Amino acid sequence: MQTDHTPHNINVDAAEIDKFSQLAHKWWDKDSEFKPLHDINPLRLGYINRFAHIEGKTVLDVGCGGGILTEAMARGGATATGIDMAKKSLQIAQLHALEGGISNVAYRLISVEALAEAEPAGFDVVTCMEMMEHVPDPASIVRACARLAKPGGWVFFSTLNRKPKAYLHAILGAEYLLQMLPRGTHDYQKFITPAELARMCRQAGLELVDSKGLSYNPLSKQYRLIDSLDVNYMIACRVAG
Repeated sequence: MQTDHTPHNINVDAAEIDKFSQLAHKWWDKDSEFKPLHDINPLRLGYINRFAHIEGKTVLDVGCGGGILTEAMARGGATATGIDMAKKSLQIAQLHALEGGISNVAYRLISVEALAEAEPAGFDVVTCMEMMEHVPDPASIVRACARLAKPGGWVFFSTLNRKPKAYLHAILGAEYLLQMLPRGTHDYQKFITPAELARMCRQAGLELVDSKGLSYNPLSKQYRLIDSLDVNYMIACRVAG
């Protein structure tokens, strides 16, 4: 794992880093608090591949955590890099890749803003999934992701909509009733509406190409992609080029 110098005015929430660091050893336990991420990973990967066709491409996973999506993209034929500010999570990600014999993946302890300064236009594809609702300045994340993608490249975001339905599903439902996630995982005030995210993307020079929502059926315990963006949603953006 590579550790890079990062400026002191870093766009992270120390409490969020600590929260995920305490859970780091559970990242690859598919029956743990991270089970939802494992369950939605095939949908996320399929959505990314539908537009970006990642085989043979260089991809960057921003806020990669334990490497669930990063490793899946590497297994899909991409040369993958995962970055995060939680050192313990990166150590787990790197260990899992080593145990799996995956050589086309690397992990770095660096902020996305610092990486954008060091390696602008360095990647064919940039992903930032379930991360922006955990930082103080999500617009800064969007700008850095846009800067990191090559001309004509793809940038993907996923987050939670700041609507009452999202509060009911993602907090009351997932954290309290179904206990799929630890209580306190999400802060409703940090959720981002599709209109807000679209504006951030436009201001960063990205073209919004597509958007899809994620729906969970508690009876079948299955996730699927839907048109409604009321709760969890993903967007696909293109860099001019």
